Amino acid sequence: MAIREDAQEIINQALKSCLPDKAVRRALQGKEFGDGKIVMVAIGKAAWQMARCGAECLGERLSSGIVITKYGHSMGDIERCKIVEAGHPVPDKNSFEGTKQAMELVKNLNREDTVIFLISGGGSALFESPLISPEELTDLTNKLLNCGANIVEMNTIRKRISAVKGGKFAKLCAPASVYAVVLSDILGDPLDMIASGPACCDSSTCEQALDIINKYRISISKQVLKLLKIETPKSLDNVKTVVTGSVRELCLAAAKTCESLGYETIILTDQLECQAREAGLMLSSIARTYANSNKSIAFIVGGETVVRVSGDGKGGRNQELALAAAEGISGLENVVIFSVGSDGTDGPTDAAGGIVEGLTADKLHILGMDIHKILEKNDAYPALKAVGGLIFTGPTGTNVNDIACVLMRKNEEQQD
Repeated sequence: MAIREDAQEIINQALKSCLPDKAVRRALQGKEFGDGKIVMVAIGKAAWQMARCGAECLGERLSSGIVITKYGHSMGDIERCKIVEAGHPVPDKNSFEGTKQAMELVKNLNREDTVIFLISGGGSALFESPLISPEELTDLTNKLLNCGANIVEMNTIRKRISAVKGGKFAKLCAPASVYAVVLSDILGDPLDMIASGPACCDSSTCEQALDIINKYRISISKQVLKLLKIETPKSLDNVKTVVTGSVRELCLAAAKTCESLGYETIILTDQLECQAREAGLMLSSIARTYANSNKSIAFIVGGETVVRVSGDGKGGRNQELALAAAEGISGLENVVIFSVGSDGTDGPTDAAGGIVEGLTADKLHILGMDIHKILEKNDAYPALKAVGGLIFTGPTGTNVNDIACVLMRKNEEQQD
């Protein structure tokens, strides 16, 4: 099996291990709820997959539900549920309309009723009822995306300009009970930050929110400033939460497959959090260090990098990581570096990520493409496409951060 085929097998098996079906079933099957009605709200890029399992587990007990997911992530009807596809990473009118319907669904419930709340990554954009104009929300979201703010910083701001984030949705559900099943997409699984914590009391403070604005020198209106100074809910007594799925599980599954393919495997970290380009350079330096070892080795990292936008090109953080690694492994044989988003989409593109090898840099040079200039333009997608370096999985139904890997295969001629 060629090393590129090994890479694809590792990706496939890792993603398969983190699909939410089993986790949702485990969380719901045999679970007893109150005698009242049960409604279901599912949000995020994995919402459809989670809701389908939820509906199957609940059966006739489910009164009604709504699924709010990213465009292209719905795979058909779900019984007794309305499906709304909406904008990500920037909320759009469907995000607002779907959230409005969810708010109506939980309105006027009593103490015997239960809200099954299925939460996955992407919920921050998809589940939104802004306290500012949609235009201002879009502008602020773009500023946060482009300045290099990480997901925790972004959500600290988002929850203060929203009517549903930062525990506010759980407040709307009261006095009904909320049973939240969370598929984590944030390092360390902080419940108040995943999808901006719509069913979790908020640990962040107004002071921290204002510090983020100052840190990145983001210009805001007087209305936003006023909202950032209003504290979020700090206690909730109607919520029980189960966390399922994480980038750690993704890394462990990838490691298991690597080992089955004959690679000595090391998980370097499942807490990667830095600029995508820096991560790519780091992985390529590791490849150079072990280039002459004549061993089959795999180095795995999991987490979520960020991109500081300086151009108007097309790409995503995983593609940028891979492209940044290409020059460092130039000329190395039997080496590949790949990076993939577990949800199957990387930035505003149809690719899940990118993969590079020892010949990638030379191929780009022959085509007249300069890696440094491409990265400055944030234009990794067309460059990788030109050399067969894009990875496509389609929407996966899950979302537990990203995984990147250095694969180094022992030369066949020198094997014992």
